[in-house]
Amino acid sequence: MNELVFLKGDDAFTDSLVIANLTNNQHHAITQIIRKHKERLERFGNLQFSHLKCQNPNGGRPSKIYLLNEPQATLLITFLQNTDEVADFKAELVRQFYEMRKFIAERQTAEWVETRKQGKLTRKAETDVIQELVGYAKEQGSEHADMLYITYSKLANAMCGVKGRDTATVLQLNNLNIFENLILQMIRSGIEADMNYKDIYKECKNRCLQAKQIAMIGG
Repeated sequence: MNELVFLKGDDAFTDSLVIANLTNNQHHAITQIIRKHKERLERFGNLQFSHLKCQNPNGGRPSKIYLLNEPQATLLITFLQNTDEVADFKAELVRQFYEMRKFIAERQTAEWVETRKQGKLTRKAETDVIQELVGYAKEQGSEHADMLYITYSKLANAMCGVKGRDTATVLQLNNLNIFENLILQMIRSGIEADMNYKDIYKECKNRCLQAKQIAMIGG
């Protein structure tokens, strides 16, 4: 199932659009329920919101997307008709809030802080090597060499299943450190061997996939 819960500051939230989409309800129907029970929901914190751009080509007011913390979301879903689809959603929402609470607690530990610190050092070393690769690729005629920073970041993140370092677990950060070290070593070797910059990326990706496969087998 999709990611239902996200981190905002030091707290976990879902939103009215997620709830609408995953329970097969119209968004305006969910926001109506929120407004109806606003006082009850605000017993658990102020209701925050952002705006959903109006899709009507003739214009109109944008719709509010309400942000809901765990107790607010838990209360809100009790007001929904309990179809199989809604029941499955409720179960998954509870699970994801639980996992996010565990992560928030982990992020406060000294181990997470130190692992994140070491990751920043590795990322700095990798960025320095990619900067060298950018100039190398431009010499080979690349017109989009500056995109290599994003390209290699996406590769490392994909190998570890992360979207961002500040929302990664200790295990994911450790894995990210391994893959980024592997990538920077492969880039250095590729430049020294006068490889084409595109082939360097292909080699990096292949080596990363091999390393991931070995780790999965070993686990």
